[in-house]
Amino acid sequence: MSDAVPTIPPTTVLRTVGLVKVYSGGAVPVHAVRGVDLRVEAGEFVAVMGPSGSGKSTLVHLLGGLEARTSGEIWLDDKRADTLSESAWALLRRKKIGFVFQFYNLVANMTVADNVELPALLAGALPKDARERREHLLGALSLGDRADAAPAQLSGGEQQRVALARALANQPSVLLADEPTGNLDSRNTRDVLRLLGQVHRDGQTIIMVTHDARVAGLADRVVLLLDGEIVDDGRIARRRTRTAGEVIDLR
Repeated sequence: MSDAVPTIPPTTVLRTVGLVKVYSGGAVPVHAVRGVDLRVEAGEFVAVMGPSGSGKSTLVHLLGGLEARTSGEIWLDDKRADTLSESAWALLRRKKIGFVFQFYNLVANMTVADNVELPALLAGALPKDARERREHLLGALSLGDRADAAPAQLSGGEQQRVALARALANQPSVLLADEPTGNLDSRNTRDVLRLLGQVHRDGQTIIMVTHDARVAGLADRVVLLLDGEIVDDGRIARRRTRTAGEVIDLR
């Protein structure tokens, strides 16, 4: 009799089948995403790379329902998502998808605390629970003393950390990050990537668009897009476990 422990198959959190996006508003249709088949398992960190205009940001926006697909399928937690109405997508984002954008998108007339609490409150969390989650996240990101500040009073790195806290407020199934370090200097890039590495080690599923191979070194897997198609999809080999601070050197 074998004493081998049975392996548990990985859980697919997000999947696309033949995903297509065509922009047809101009004189010539633009095929931004061409028949993408992608599968992301729970706890994976996937970096999406490719040259400018390859469809990276469009793909991530499609995955989060920020843009409507032309054809194909999007599945989230084994449920079809691409057929949802705009209001149903909004509800799904509140509960299961976190976004981190390159330019933060913080609400200018709200404090840091309110920016982070808002997604949880919109999703129906009790004010007490939303406040406790906000305090935990801001504390973990060394932003506890900035809770009452306005976004305009923060540095770029602080704003990006607030954006990350906001994206994680609802403990989403998937965190989507579109060039989260593209507007940051080297020091703030290291800080944000260190934080992403921490939540990934805690089990968070992450899909991150980046143009920087050093930044992509934090991921488990790199998906390469070219002209809207996946041309390579491979797992990053590691000789040893590394922290986010060790993965990149941006001096």
